[in-house]
Amino acid sequence: MNGMNTAPYQDFAREKLGFEFTNLDLLITALTHRSYVNEHRKSVHHHNERLEFLGDAVLELGGNGIFVYAFFLEPEGILTAWRAALVRTESIGDAGDKLGYGPLIRMSKGEKNGSDRAHLQILANAFEAVIGAIYLERGFDDARDFIHKHIIVKLDGILESGSWRDPKSYLQEISQRVDNQTPVYKVLSEEGPDHDKVFTLGVFVGDNMMGRGIGPSKQVAQQQAARAAIAKYKESGEK
Repeated sequence: MNGMNTAPYQDFAREKLGFEFTNLDLLITALTHRSYVNEHRKSVHHHNERLEFLGDAVLELGGNGIFVYAFFLEPEGILTAWRAALVRTESIGDAGDKLGYGPLIRMSKGEKNGSDRAHLQILANAFEAVIGAIYLERGFDDARDFIHKHIIVKLDGILESGSWRDPKSYLQEISQRVDNQTPVYKVLSEEGPDHDKVFTLGVFVGDNMMGRGIGPSKQVAQQQAARAAIAKYKESGEK
């Protein structure tokens, strides 16, 4: 790719994915954010959004197949909730972080200085793009194995923590049972321009702030706050 040092990408494929890419451009593209292309229009022409789109479809198909086979007695609604917990941004971004490809992602200087939430989204999108690249390079079976190794393996922890449940509904269930009160969400701060807001919210049970959440929307921040509150209840022995 235009004289760039591709060795780190092949090393990553060999050491973390377990094989070498015959078409290394696929992997490099999977780890190229749109903002990088915008900064290098003359030399770079492809970003990872098409591979992300493909990888998302493979993730859904591969994950569904594993769920149906392994948990065929569970109702569809439960499987849907489990799958949603597995493929949310936090879960996929964490899987990408553990794979260690963050330093290989090509992005603009502005994105490098972005928020933690923005970086997590870029990691998650790149993870799906890598799935797409593996599918094109190696086929569905290897892509499915990759999904199982790095995503489905998280299921036990998700079931144990209860994070597959809708966090706001789950928190309300706990707070009403334990404290006989309904959680109230309050905006603590808003930062940034209208097109790139960051909201910080607290969730209160009575006079006590049980959790704090930060996100690009009030809804996301509420969910984060609810998860923090649930964790606090669990630390005290409540379930």
